[in-house]
Order: sequence, then C-alpha cells, then structure tokens
Amino acid sequence: MYFYKNQFLSKNDIQLSPDDRGYYFGDGIYEVFRVYNGQIYEPQAHLQRLERTASEVRIALPYTASEIGDILTELVHKNKLVEGTVYLQITRGEAPRAHPFPAETEPVVLAYCSVVPRPVASIHKGIHAITLADIRWLRCDLKTLNLLPNVMAKQAALDHGVQEVVLHRDGIVTECSASNIMIIKDQVLYTHPANHLILHGITRAVVLKLALSLAITVQEETFTTEQLYQADEAFITGTTVEITPILQIDGKPIGAGAPGPLTQKLQSEFVHTFS
Repeated sequence: MYFYKNQFLSKNDIQLSPDDRGYYFGDGIYEVFRVYNGQIYEPQAHLQRLERTASEVRIALPYTASEIGDILTELVHKNKLVEGTVYLQITRGEAPRAHPFPAETEPVVLAYCSVVPRPVASIHKGIHAITLADIRWLRCDLKTLNLLPNVMAKQAALDHGVQEVVLHRDGIVTECSASNIMIIKDQVLYTHPANHLILHGITRAVVLKLALSLAITVQEETFTTEQLYQADEAFITGTTVEITPILQIDGKPIGAGAPGPLTQKLQSEFVHTFS
C-alpha cells in the first residue's frame, strides 16, 4: 500500500506523470523514517527537518507536519510494517518543463513502506571505506532529490570493494555518501559541525545526546583526513545504518582495526532508545 496524491493506493494503481518536476529537475524533497516494533522512530525530528527543507527550497507543504505524521502512521499500520523504513517524497508538482517555478501547481506527495532489517552484521563487524573529494553543492543540509553525486560516490565505494565513501573538501572531512561520520580520539568524540556542508542527521543528533549522557566529551568541529587516519575509533551514523564502525579507510586500519569500546557503548545505548 502506497500513499499518492491524497490517497492510499496499491502500487499498480499509481501513475507517475512525466510532467512531475521531481522527474526532470529533481525538484523535490524527501525523508526516510525508520520503523522499529511498528513505530516510527524520532518522527518529530524528521518532520521538523522536512519543514525546514521545504521552506528553504520554497515548496509549500500540502499538509501540516502533524497531518503528515498521521498519514505515515496510517501507512505503517496498513502495511503491517514491524521493522523497516518509510520513504516520503514531495515534489513541487506537475507542469510543462521550464526552469522557473510554475505559477500554479500542487505539490505531489508519495510515500511507501519497505521491509528493511537492521544491519546487525555491519554493526557488529564493521565496514571498510575510501576517501573521495566532496564535489556536491553547498546546501548539503537540505534533504533534496538531487542525489547523483551521492550515488556516484556510493558506486565508487562498491567499485573499490568497500561499503562507504568518506567525503572531504580540501582535506576537511564532511560526511559520507549516505551517512554522517564521527571519530574518537583520546576519549573525545569529533564530528563536523551541523552547517550547510553536511546533512543534519537525525541519528547523528541522537548519538550526540547519548555521548553526553555517557560523559563522553563531544567536539562539533572539523577534522582532516589525516586526523581521520589517526583516530582511535571511527563510525558512521544514519537512519538505516544506525551506528556502524569503520575498521579501515583507504587500506589503513583505524585504531586496532576492530569496533572500539566507545563505539560499542554508544551502540548499546542506541538500541535502548527504541527497544
């Protein structure tokens, strides 16, 4: 069961228009919500970010945040989703192809559920990564449909036989192709400030709160690729990856080359937030 244009429909009943600006311009926004035990995780934080992105790109949301939350909750129930994700996309609407905003158009809402198990193996065993230059636009804080650079980065990781790419701008680490990144050095947690160069991750925010509750010192400041290589621990955070350790970057082991103790503590505390 999907939600499309104000209706709950089966996938076969949905007809996407070739005039949708999301199709030919990527003119739209999205959110991915995690579902644990049949409940949407951190819904208010996701909806607040959706509202902010919509405001910044000047898409008038057709529903209030509360109404969107109710729609997604009903969608989860209709699909009997216990563990997985909900994808929500809102485009500017349908109109003949022209760069200026259409004078009159109705935003198009699409949402659906997917069964996505927790990445337990990666969480426990860790992943490998490579570094690449961050060549994306300068509004990475907005969750828009313009994801081709992220797609190319993720494919580059797979081409190199690893699972993720760590992006950097002139040697300053920003984030990854589809996640935020944090490092631990001398018992201090470092992560890039939540400015226009990274997505303000929901899981990122949860992890920072958990770190403070564990008396782990947090520094939201930039660090370099060289500092990344010298870190005691490194991990990525995200809606679908939760807290996943990075064991090796560019062929160099991070710390002991195994999930670190503070990473494991954070993982354990994170599970308590939804179990």
